[in-house]
Amino acid sequence: MSVSDARIQDRAQAVGVVRAAQELRLKRGEFELAAQLGHIRTTAGAGAGRRQVTRQEIDRLRAAEGFPDALRERVRTVGTAEGAELMPVSPGRFTRLARAGYLAPVTFYLNRYRVVVWLYLAQELRAFAAREPALLTGRLPHAPRAGHDVGEDLRPRNWRGRRIGHLLHGFEDPWERAAVAGCVLDQVHLAELVPDPYERAYVNRLRPRLAHGHPASEAAQETVRRLLVAEHPDEIRWHRASLCALLEEARRARPAPRPDAVTEHLGGLTGPDPFPDGTEPLPEGSSGPPGGDGRRGLLTRLRIRRISRDRRVGIAVRR
Repeated sequence: MSVSDARIQDRAQAVGVVRAAQELRLKRGEFELAAQLGHIRTTAGAGAGRRQVTRQEIDRLRAAEGFPDALRERVRTVGTAEGAELMPVSPGRFTRLARAGYLAPVTFYLNRYRVVVWLYLAQELRAFAAREPALLTGRLPHAPRAGHDVGEDLRPRNWRGRRIGHLLHGFEDPWERAAVAGCVLDQVHLAELVPDPYERAYVNRLRPRLAHGHPASEAAQETVRRLLVAEHPDEIRWHRASLCALLEEARRARPAPRPDAVTEHLGGLTGPDPFPDGTEPLPEGSSGPPGGDGRRGLLTRLRIRRISRDRRVGIAVRR
């Protein structure tokens, strides 16, 4: 059997993440974290962004010693109060250690008051307590860690760095890896580093989701958005350098796709598409698609797109 045939067979025997979580006796959040940490190997599914788990991987995990409790323990997360008991330290000292960057959160959620609640791996906290007993009592060092400001809360930065590392480990495609490196940079930095509109649109399209879930309120969404973007100059420089290096690898592998087949067929006579995200301006004198009737609005948008395309083709023909 060839390698390609083996991959096709493995894909045919794979199941979706919901079914895999059920067979591994994990809650959905536990499964996602286990996959993120590399404890569960997933493969690309048929749809964009979908992941699957092969039957061989499920059988491997189910045959492991201590299943399923051992697997659950590897992804057990705790908050400040329970984490302080595990170490053991006071909740206040636990928070100071985390803010100073000694303890890196693995995920977070928003409580009903839209306050960020950081979660940590229980195994890592126990390991830290055994490795650094001097930091559990007495005064904490006053000197800031390299590249950090005094009093800076490093929990968001440590979480972003950890999440990016996990994502880079899980992607092989060079353009997807570049998108991972750029997903914590705002659009101003991204436009500066990726000036080509086709490349930038492609990178934006491949951007992974850093945080799971979708908060209902706008205020909660804004809270999460602030956690997803690098803010400290030192952190921004790090991710900018990473994006530049990964972009060079991606460009050597293949060019970013061009969204307009007509432009490609005409050999570039029409010039670059000024609307790479698929949006196009309304014709002069138009007040926009009529509201209320979804079908009429769709037909209007299709007519606008056809007019704009025909104009570009007409320009190329006259040339």
